[in-house]
Amino acid sequence: MRYEEIRAEIAAGTAARTLPRWAGGVVADAAEGRSPAAAVRHPLGFLCLPVERSGDLGVCLHIWTPEVRPAPSTTSPVHCHSWDLLSFVLYGTVRNVRMDVRPGAPDPTGQVFEVVSRGGVDELRATGRAVRHSPGRSAAHRTGESYTLPAGVFHRTLIEDGDDAATVALGRHTPGGGDLSLGPLDVPTHRVRRARSAPEETARALRRAAALIAAAHPLPTGETR
Repeated sequence: MRYEEIRAEIAAGTAARTLPRWAGGVVADAAEGRSPAAAVRHPLGFLCLPVERSGDLGVCLHIWTPEVRPAPSTTSPVHCHSWDLLSFVLYGTVRNVRMDVRPGAPDPTGQVFEVVSRGGVDELRATGRAVRHSPGRSAAHRTGESYTLPAGVFHRTLIEDGDDAATVALGRHTPGGGDLSLGPLDVPTHRVRRARSAPEETARALRRAAALIAAAHPLPTGETR
């Protein structure tokens, strides 16, 4: 399935019947080496399995799992996207906490970094723009639910009710926006290479994800995957 097909399923309210079977197949194929897509450890704490990148559109599976150690972060979990996000929760509970970010406030808590990604390398450019941030409103999204997050909204994502969650994440790039992160005031511009976990760890994590998708969305009696 591609971006427009997945978006149509979510809009029609049929995603819970169609996306888990499709996503389970994608994850199982990647786990067994039947797919060219390679999962990478994302600095925000999940495995990212790319599915589609076509112009301004993209589809990835995001998998939070205890099987793989999160990649170390050099800034913080607070970030904003240059793209509008539409996600469907395959299993688990995902909470997005929006952040109130105030430029020029006294006693700043950090600075803004511009994130430029090329070929598996993230360049985090320190802007020197000091801000103060604090948690704002939040919302939890559970198995079978979908949610949106517009470009330019600072937030952090938390996994509740255990260590496991997975989403089908759709992104549509918004012109003029940037990928941003909040980090310490004293950290300069630097580069971070995105790393793959050990192949056996990745395969184990993907098999676990495929099993959790199947458990969260059992097929009707008589049907097979």
